[in-house]
Amino acid sequence: MIRRIIEIDEEKCNGCAACVKACHEGAIELVNGKAKLMRDDYCDGLGDCLPNCPMKAIKFVEREAAAYDEAAVKANMAAKKTGGCPGSAPSSVPVKNAPMGDSPSQLSNWPVQIKLAPIKAEYYDDAELLVAADCTAYAYGNFHRDFIAGRIVLVGCPKLDSVDYAEKLAEILHANDIKKVTLTRMQVPCCGGLENALKRALAACGKHIQFKVVTFSNDGRIL
Repeated sequence: MIRRIIEIDEEKCNGCAACVKACHEGAIELVNGKAKLMRDDYCDGLGDCLPNCPMKAIKFVEREAAAYDEAAVKANMAAKKTGGCPGSAPSSVPVKNAPMGDSPSQLSNWPVQIKLAPIKAEYYDDAELLVAADCTAYAYGNFHRDFIAGRIVLVGCPKLDSVDYAEKLAEILHANDIKKVTLTRMQVPCCGGLENALKRALAACGKHIQFKVVTFSNDGRIL
């Protein structure tokens, strides 16, 4: 269909991201330091971005474009709130419906990465939370059976992510009725960052929550 839609002049764009912030539909993102219309069906053609561009790099054009898709926009914005792709939307996973050889998966929530995890979700309520360092599931052969079963799982590695998880974990603990927290970590210094972040989160959340740490050696023994 022919309709009104924005057009961005990349040569004029200085990468200030003012248009990205002004677009309520999430249609614009910075790519290689330049603003770019990511999908035609995310643009409603109203142009909130135009007056916010200091370089006058955005204008309206009439051209062939997909119709504005409000449902797609809502799904995209919901995914951004959880920190990533549409596959990051929180959901429960049917336990034992995803076979792994002779040992069924015990995972019951998604997403599991701390950065992608929602602050509030029904599956947190009255739950035991497992905060697992990335490597622990690979080091310990019966990790699903002994640690994931019956728990809600959050996974992270402060060395790889280069972030402080304390604030996000504190928000999760404060916003939900979590009754117990277990941390699994390796016997390596970088895992101390995850343990420290979780301890600070527990102190900041304003609740008394039972907490324990399980440490694995590099050859998979529980220490």
